[in-house]
Amino acid sequence: MWQSLRTATLLFLLLTIVTGVIYPLAVTAVAQAAFGRQAGGSLILQDGRAVGSDLLGQPFNAPGDFWGRPSATGPVAYNGLGGSGSNQAPTNPALETAVKERIDRLKSADPDNAAVIPADLVMASASGLDPHISPAAAEYQVQRVARARGLEVDEVRRLVAAHTEAPTLGFLGMPRVHVLRLNLALRELQPAHEVR
Repeated sequence: MWQSLRTATLLFLLLTIVTGVIYPLAVTAVAQAAFGRQAGGSLILQDGRAVGSDLLGQPFNAPGDFWGRPSATGPVAYNGLGGSGSNQAPTNPALETAVKERIDRLKSADPDNAAVIPADLVMASASGLDPHISPAAAEYQVQRVARARGLEVDEVRRLVAAHTEAPTLGFLGMPRVHVLRLNLALRELQPAHEVR
């Protein structure tokens, strides 16, 4: 019996070291060597400082910024440690209330905009952390952003077009606009202290 216990203990320790230490270190080393940027969080740097990630959305609320998809993460919005959707059914009154509040917010920020509000501006993504919006969602916001920044609408549209990404490999997914990268480009065009 002691022989079996000793063998089991040694096997347990060996497998713990192999699967709990050696394997994770090897995977991390390969990831850092082959995909260093992605393994490091796909950080977006500006003046040597991390301002966000290519993979995670973040909140923007200023009238002069493009707003991303709503976040349903908890306990706070855009929580990278707790990515999740709301998991609310279309018949759930809480979802209806949340969507109505988001519509009211968009309309109050741009009362003259009579365009149809794209769904991705009022519905959270499955992760609650999507960094992209559709080109239609960006177009919906162009006039508000241009007015708040004192820019020509066509100038803002050109910036949106320049930051619209094609589907991956030309056919996977839909065209999309990276909200953080677009807002950073706006800030380069016009620093924050010049925004009305």
